[in-house]
Order: sequence, then structure tokens, then C-alpha cells
Amino acid sequence: MDVINVRMDTEASAADSRTGLNSGDDLRIQLATALGTVILSAGTLLAAPAAGAADYPVSTFDVTVGNTYTRGTITWYNRSVVVAGEHKSVDQNYCRGTSAFALAANGEELARGYSDDNVCGTSAKFSFTVTTYAPGGPAIVRVCLDDGAKTPPVTYLRCERYGR
Repeated sequence: MDVINVRMDTEASAADSRTGLNSGDDLRIQLATALGTVILSAGTLLAAPAAGAADYPVSTFDVTVGNTYTRGTITWYNRSVVVAGEHKSVDQNYCRGTSAFALAANGEELARGYSDDNVCGTSAKFSFTVTTYAPGGPAIVRVCLDDGAKTPPVTYLRCERYGR
């Protein structure tokens, strides 16, 4: 049988006697401190909002002509916008669509886009992206309710401008 000699440091013993702690208590305090730090860090990470669409500005639009309309949102990204919403036509002989023009602050047209699905006597949801390739993206988007034409000439019934 081996005998293990344990030697106590007199300074550590004196410090422990002043605080009332022994080496086991010191280890428990260190573990509790470390555990508390981990819990607080995890709580901070879990409470942090996730990066996503909510990080980008969103504007609402409404362009109405009589009982027909295009309504929805513009989501502003760094080099593009997404125009999404619903457009409505009340007569199957008069179709409607949505057009969007991305503009620089001085009014210069950077790009344009059109809804893919136009409506005739009904309503439908749409979403399309207008990509500008301009750093910072457009400053203004002009949204138009149009005649639903897929190719020029497109008749714009009414347009409204929306800023970032």
C-alpha cells in the first residue's frame, strides 16, 4: 500500500482560514462562475433577432383606379427591390397588371419590371424583383397599375412614387 503525503501550503491555509473557504469551495465557485457565464451567453444568443427580411426597409403601396387596384409592399435591398402584393380587375374584358420602375434620387430610370400574371375580371397575388445593379439600390420606386400588356406598348393607368 502506497502512502500519499499531502503537504499544505501555510499561506494558502492562512488565506482559507480567513475566508472560511477550503480548496473544494474555491473549485465550486469557479465552476459556478463558468456555468453562469455560459448560461448568460446562451441567453444573449437566443434572444438576438435573426438576420432576415425584417432587416430591410419595407414600404406599402396602393394604386387604385375606380374598382381596380394594385396593393402591396416594396422591400428595399442593396441592389434591387421586391414588389409583391395583389392586383384586381373587375371586368374580364379589361385586364390589369402591375409595373414597377426603379429610379435614382434624380429620377433617372435604373430598371423596370412587370408582374408575370395579369388579371382579367379577377384578382391575384404577384411578386417580382427589379434588379438595378446600382450600389445602394434605387431611391424611388414608381408603381403603376397597367393594362396587363406583356409587351410594349403598355398603357399605364395610374402611377405612384414611393421613396425608400
